[in-house]
Amino acid sequence: MHRTLLAMTLTVAAGLAAAQAKDGLPVPGPALGGTKAQPAAKAAPAKPSAFKTITWDDLVPKDWDPMAAFKGMDLNLLQDGDPRANDMMKKLREVWDNAPTNPAVVGQAVRIPGFVVPLEESKDGVKEFLLVPYFGACIHSPPPPANQIIHVLPKSPAKSAKSMDAVWITGTLATLKTDSYMGAASYRIDATGVEPYAERPR
Repeated sequence: MHRTLLAMTLTVAAGLAAAQAKDGLPVPGPALGGTKAQPAAKAAPAKPSAFKTITWDDLVPKDWDPMAAFKGMDLNLLQDGDPRANDMMKKLREVWDNAPTNPAVVGQAVRIPGFVVPLEESKDGVKEFLLVPYFGACIHSPPPPANQIIHVLPKSPAKSAKSMDAVWITGTLATLKTDSYMGAASYRIDATGVEPYAERPR
């Protein structure tokens, strides 16, 4: 029996925190087409700056559990097209699209890595995008909870950024709900910097 989209979505959510590296770097999500996911690249050491490096876990209130409404349910018994699976997916989206923010990090000048999901592009580069914590989010899989998506408006178009590129962004973290065709975001950053995600020097 094949797994439902709902079950796969919840599996990604449940494994995301465990899959992230200790220093909070983004990692690829489940690979498509049976290809094994590759480990995340190590980050270059942060340069001294006024920006605090944070992880995706820092964006989630400690008392919020995205899986709470589905505990005890065996979602593998449901198939795509089953009305119960459709109802659960609708419930999941309602909960996740209104995921709470963490007030402890709001207003801070931060630095965080993630993957680019373009919303608006021009000949000069990406003018607006969503930053997501794992490869394929919003494009190859349903969007993660809104508190795991950051709406990014670069100071100037990000010339080198392409869809699903791994980048570091810097800027002040704000709470501003954004609903887009690619997913809902609970956070926003007017980015002062968008830099390629680099490997740690050997």
